[in-house]
Formats: sequence, structure tokens, C-alpha cells
Amino acid sequence: MSILSENKIMMNAAAKDKYEAIAIAGQLLVEGGHVTKDYIPKMLEREEVVSTYMGGGLAIPHGTKDAKPYIKSTGLSIARFPEGVDFGGDEPAFVVIGIAAAGEEHMEVLTNVAMIFTEDDAIERIMNAASPLDIIGIFEGGVQV
Repeated sequence: MSILSENKIMMNAAAKDKYEAIAIAGQLLVEGGHVTKDYIPKMLEREEVVSTYMGGGLAIPHGTKDAKPYIKSTGLSIARFPEGVDFGGDEPAFVVIGIAAAGEEHMEVLTNVAMIFTEDDAIERIMNAASPLDIIGIFEGGVQV
């Protein structure tokens, strides 16, 4: 099973708030077979402890440490929010990347995703991507476990 695939990318998502945006990213992980539905409340719980907004239009929600039993395999989901979602940062999040990492891969996956976004135009490239395959192309080479 691929960490990132077309069925885990939503090109034109809309959410009324960050909690709905996190639930969308989590549901993509559920549908992709990476987590059980019980993982989503753990993603929301994490957001209550510390914001997963990284700045620059990017949020990376993921579960708490005690969410491990709900993770079946490592995976990513990506939801683009053309209208943006308020995560309480200096600007809205336009790209929300859900992460579920099995075993000890959590920090490695987070680091690899963060490295992709050290490029100034990464958010813009994702927002301008014409298809899920184009988005996967941006991530290939950057997300390896």
C-alpha cells in the first residue's frame, strides 16, 4: 500500500473550521485503509493540545501518542482548501496533510513532509496542481519511509 495515492487527495475541499478540516483529512486516511475511524478523534484531541498549523498556509494534523492502536499502516492524506481554513495562525491553511505513522516512523514522516515545504513555492505548486497525480509528483522523492 502506498503512503500517498490519488484516493487520499481531495482537490477542492471546504470546511467551516479547523475541526471539520481535520476530520476530512482523517476520513481520507480511514478510506485509504491506514487507520480505523477511531483515529479521527485522536487527531482532534491533538489539535486541542497544540495547533498543527505550521504556518505559510500548511497544517499537518495527526493523532496523539495513544492513537497508535488505531493505525494500520503509515499513510498521508492531502486536502486542498481553496478558500482556506482558519487554524488560528497568521493566515489560513490552504493545504491540510493528515498523517498516520505506524511503529517509529512518525517523526521521520513528519520531517520528510516538512522538508518538502521548506521550498518557498511548495504550497503554491500544490494549490496550482491540476490533478492528484501532479500532487503525488511534488511529494515523490520527499516522502520516503
